[in-house]
Amino acid sequence: MSDIPFASVILGNEPGSFPHSVLAERHPAIIRQVREAFPYGPDRHRALDALLASCAKGVIEPLPDDAHDRERWQAWGVDEYAGRSWYDIPWLWSESYFYRQLLEAVCYFAPGPWQGIDPFRPFKLAELDSSETDEELAALDALSGEDQDRALLHGSLWGNRADLGFRLSDATADTKEAAPGLVADDSETLWSLLPPSGAATVHLIADNAGRELIPDLLLIAHLLERGRVERAVLHVKPYPYYVSDATTTDVLDALRRLTEGQGAAAEYGRLLWSAMTDGRLTLRAHPFSAAPLPYADMPDDLRQELAAATVTIVKGDLNYRRLVGDRLWPPTTPFSDVTAHFPGPVAALRTLKSDVITGLDAETEATLVAAEGQRWRTGGTHALIQVRP
Repeated sequence: MSDIPFASVILGNEPGSFPHSVLAERHPAIIRQVREAFPYGPDRHRALDALLASCAKGVIEPLPDDAHDRERWQAWGVDEYAGRSWYDIPWLWSESYFYRQLLEAVCYFAPGPWQGIDPFRPFKLAELDSSETDEELAALDALSGEDQDRALLHGSLWGNRADLGFRLSDATADTKEAAPGLVADDSETLWSLLPPSGAATVHLIADNAGRELIPDLLLIAHLLERGRVERAVLHVKPYPYYVSDATTTDVLDALRRLTEGQGAAAEYGRLLWSAMTDGRLTLRAHPFSAAPLPYADMPDDLRQELAAATVTIVKGDLNYRRLVGDRLWPPTTPFSDVTAHFPGPVAALRTLKSDVITGLDAETEATLVAAEGQRWRTGGTHALIQVRP
């Protein structure tokens, strides 16, 4: 680890930067959307308006004394950052804390009628029940043979990119044409960790719900059906987080969507349902899944659990930031070096939606910069499959 170059932690205090735009524009927009999504009463409106003002010009404030997780957040650093601007602390931390404060504003944890009501649920269900989801599930019926491995892996990789869907169901599609934005591809290494022997245990750390979670579930079903894994563990968030991050409720909604479908989608849904009932597929909602910290700081119980996995698949942009550290690494920093802390083989499936990137070769980086400047890092048009065996 001593050979890893120094890289500064990403903050949100640089006007014009992507993190600054998230704090200054995206978070206020999310507050307004949540405010309009439910008929909250005047007290909830005042709390949301106070959070909106805090995001604009305020500072980090500690949780109420009676918050059930106050001690946990104290351990995660809230006392260190209290009184400082949202923009002048690590972006990963401030972004995560925003969602915790948003749940506080809508009384998600407090006893009463709004307890446990996901403020993002209307948006998740609208995506899950869309016609685009119908089209993607229908495309499953055309998959056969070895195409299934590639198609379902790439379906999980690209997640909610509606324009791609399951393009790889076309057996004649060239790999480059099917995924023109793939900047790193260690898929062969991933498959080598999961041979069809039926003895592997795979952990998948989920990212988004809806149309991204369904491809994740389909990939798990495929691995179970093909005997590439004996057991799968799906890690979800313990409560609503980052608008669309998957919770247990979202997994159940996605299973409903599959089992009520037709053809291959329904078959996969029934397989997953059976796998959950007999223990081949289990859910995990560890509190650290919603922590504002990198995975290098994971607690011992989670570390021991992941150490026993044949491979852990880490999905999405936020989880990638937590995996490698939310820092401005030189893009050619070896992925294996910045993930050396992880307790066992790890694979990252990620669509690029933030500045953090590692593991590129110099030629790939130069080509991307020449063609797009730095926009390739955040536009969601490029993706990667990186594996550290």
